[in-house]
Amino acid sequence: MTGSNRNIKKIAIVGGGSAGWMTAAALSNALQGAAEITLVESEEIGVVGVGEATIPPIKIFNQSLGIDEAEFVKRTEGSFKLGIEFVNWYREGHRYFHPFGDYGAPFDAVQLYHYYLKARAEGPADAPIGPIDDYSMAWVMAKHGKFSVPSQDRRMVQSTFDYAYHFDAIMYARFLREYAEARGVKRVEGKVVDVAQRGTDGFIESLTLENGTRVDAEFFIDCTGFFGLLIEKTLKTGYEDWTHWLPCDRAVAVPCTHGGEFTPYTRSTAHKAGWQWRIPLQHRIGNGYVYASKHISDDEAQATLLANLDGEALADPRLLRFTTGRRKKFWNKNVVAIGLSAGFMEPLESTSLHLIQSGITRLLALFPTLDFDSYAAQEYNRITTGEYERTRDFIILHYKATERRDAPLWTHAADMDIPSELAYKIEQFRRGGRIVAHELELFRNPSWLAVYTGQGIWPERYDPLADARNVDYQGRLQGLRRVMEETAAAMPSHADFIAKHCAAERAT
Repeated sequence: MTGSNRNIKKIAIVGGGSAGWMTAAALSNALQGAAEITLVESEEIGVVGVGEATIPPIKIFNQSLGIDEAEFVKRTEGSFKLGIEFVNWYREGHRYFHPFGDYGAPFDAVQLYHYYLKARAEGPADAPIGPIDDYSMAWVMAKHGKFSVPSQDRRMVQSTFDYAYHFDAIMYARFLREYAEARGVKRVEGKVVDVAQRGTDGFIESLTLENGTRVDAEFFIDCTGFFGLLIEKTLKTGYEDWTHWLPCDRAVAVPCTHGGEFTPYTRSTAHKAGWQWRIPLQHRIGNGYVYASKHISDDEAQATLLANLDGEALADPRLLRFTTGRRKKFWNKNVVAIGLSAGFMEPLESTSLHLIQSGITRLLALFPTLDFDSYAAQEYNRITTGEYERTRDFIILHYKATERRDAPLWTHAADMDIPSELAYKIEQFRRGGRIVAHELELFRNPSWLAVYTGQGIWPERYDPLADARNVDYQGRLQGLRRVMEETAAAMPSHADFIAKHCAAERAT
């Protein structure tokens, strides 16, 4: 058995932002001083800082650090998110909702959505069945602008939804920096100008900064964003390009003043050459247009974004260029890439911060010694590759499942070949309403159901067991809709909940 003298004692995180400071906070919390952690970042380089929408697992990350939710929301001027509304994706004028949580509440061995499919096939009884969105507690709350935390009583319909956050990513990084520095993380300001590698095996030994400072470490975390200073520029790891499936390669982002509703959800609106996000925070709304430069100029994209804001722009629009894809290895030698240095997934389903979080969690589970067991790196790369590919496929589904033919981007998306595993999943659902899951899925069955049906993929038949069961499914479905509406009506508004529990001091 290897003794503790082989444990890593010096770690360097290169790059700040959300990726760097989430990593620093988690490592300092887990290692509790057993290793010296240094984070190198340059204010001159700055951070991307536009990823302001999240998915529910972020709550687990914050809880693992012992962070109080109300304090976190205050400090990041955040708000709550019950899901994502998609506008104009299936066809122009069409809307649907991807909720966090389940549809309805279980009342039989057959899943609720199969009874919904049966009722839809047979037509209305005493009342119209309505859209499937109406059987999601998250959507019923969202459409009325309501918010409350879920009940812990599984018998209650209030227990069937989940939530995440919208927040200022730069403020979040600042918040976590305080957390990490309080636990011994040392921050070094400066730009890396040289990376020294060990002659025997190419492992990285040290960094030299512009001012001549040398940073030595045994283990390095690359959080340098798209640039990939260590993982790519130094180790030449390679990149797998997914542009043929996800052709958007640029984004222009701008915050604006509040206008319209303070929605407890993100909105994604499809345009002719991409899509626009709307993320409401306490003090502003985050907006961006993700687009394919092949189909629209930067100036046109910026004009489209500015013409579709709820309020006055608060800054000059910021342009970002990217290539959707992933590194061929996420862990190479004694370097692990976390965040944008590991790969880029367009922010359609708010996965950026989650991929940082899951990378950190996986790193802690497979944390190395100075021996750098190749099997640990191999397992890290296997699992992370699977997670990226399954997340990629879920995003591809949004583009592929469309009736739009009004612009070259959408014609290409509807006609393109897709990964075989995604094609298999779609066909399973189309033929019998079967939602096929993979062991490395990030998004669970209700998410796939939302996008399948929201974008016009309806099963040819429902579960045959629904015909065998003696269940008043029409009455149950109507009862669920009624109870959900009554429950939402009794909840506080999104704005009132925040004002009572977690209002930021500077918010207006």
